[in-house]
Amino acid sequence: MRLSVAPENRPIVIASLFIAAILAAGTAYTLSTTGTTPLLSPNYLLQQLQTGAFLGICAAGMMMVILLGQIDLSVPWTLTAAAMTATAVGGDMAVPTALAVGLAVGLLNGFGVAYLRIPSMIFTLGVDTMLRGLMVAQTGGFAPQDTATPLMLFLAKDRILGIPVAIFVWAAVSLVIALILTRTGFGRSIYATGSREGAAYLSGIRTKWVIVGAFVTSSLCAAIAGVLLTGYSAKAYQGMGNAFLLPAIAAVVLGGTHILGGRGRYAGTLVGVILIVLLNSVLSIMQMPEAGRQIIYGAVIIGMLLVYGRNQQVTS
Repeated sequence: MRLSVAPENRPIVIASLFIAAILAAGTAYTLSTTGTTPLLSPNYLLQQLQTGAFLGICAAGMMMVILLGQIDLSVPWTLTAAAMTATAVGGDMAVPTALAVGLAVGLLNGFGVAYLRIPSMIFTLGVDTMLRGLMVAQTGGFAPQDTATPLMLFLAKDRILGIPVAIFVWAAVSLVIALILTRTGFGRSIYATGSREGAAYLSGIRTKWVIVGAFVTSSLCAAIAGVLLTGYSAKAYQGMGNAFLLPAIAAVVLGGTHILGGRGRYAGTLVGVILIVLLNSVLSIMQMPEAGRQIIYGAVIIGMLLVYGRNQQVTS
């Protein structure tokens, strides 16, 4: 008997199967080497979700932009600039400052893409480079001496009822993004604009404002991730966001969001993030050399996309 899966759910099912395979491989390895199964312990999984929250929040914002058929390459240094500026200000104004940086960068990106009609890949890369220069100028090229505030430490490291607060922050961001995409006119406008911007504009949608709103959301999510990562590391540092750009894009695409826009579900992005986090964790447990990690990491992504692509081709 063949199990029928709706086309929009197939990427989620495929990603879930990859997650099960990763857990099975990691469990078999740890059983054969140590005789234990730490991968299946609740504490270990919570720890992985805690560190995965940074990537998950970045991916949530990135999805909003990819749904438009755009890309935001300024995420690494938006995250870094928000974190470094926040720690420089310190006190009760640290987190609002980080969000203000995210808002300003999002408005700049949205203006450049929506009104100046500059390709998002080019404009956001330029903004990323500009932010890097500003942060180097701010610190004089040296590591900043500012440390995380108590609120940042609480959000990143503390637990409530045994669950890391960072997971609650990720859940809150996820809930907001999911509600925006499924329950609001703005969300429906994002899908319509991503499917065909010209037709959306002729139907009365203010497509330029939709584009600006999506980029603002992406930058705000990057700023929130910067706040959490600062708390987790106890300080802000240059280049702290560099490791999140490609994994965030990969998580969104692996979750089934069409890279050209107009199609995708947030549940798929969540599953994509969990897949990438667990894959990195298992490779670390296996003490895989960095070269081997990159090869396996890329092979899993390509393999899943090939399977997903074949399913898409069959159903089209």
